[in-house]
Amino acid sequence: MVKPNAPPYGPPPAAPPSYSQAVGGVPPSSPFTPGHSLSGGPTIVTTVVPVGPQPTHTICPYCHAEIDTATKTEPGLIAYISGVVIALLGCWLGCCLIPCCIDECMDVHHNCPNCKAYLGRYRR
Repeated sequence: MVKPNAPPYGPPPAAPPSYSQAVGGVPPSSPFTPGHSLSGGPTIVTTVVPVGPQPTHTICPYCHAEIDTATKTEPGLIAYISGVVIALLGCWLGCCLIPCCIDECMDVHHNCPNCKAYLGRYRR
C-alpha cells in the first residue's frame, strides 16, 4: 500500500560529486621534494629544475634567487653522429660540420646568471 502523502519516488539521491571528483586529474605538485634526514636535524630540500631549449624561469637551488636561466648551446651527440654519417657519405670537405651549426642538433646548458651555478642540460 502507498501512503496517501508519500512521494511516488524513493529517497533523494546523494549530493553530486565535487568538480575535482567529477573531472579527475592530479593534485597540484611542486618541483620541491623533501629529502630524508638521518640525524633528525633539519630537512634537506632538493630541487628539480625543469630545463628546456629556452631559458627557464625558476628559483636557483644554490643562491635561492628567482631567475631566468642563462643558456649556452654546444654541439650534442646528434650533431657528432650526423657529422660522421655525412663524412661517410663522401661529404668530408666541410659539409660534415653543418650539423654543428644547426640549433636542433645542439644541447642547451643552463646556468644561474646570479651565482653562475650549473643547473642542467637539455639534450636533443
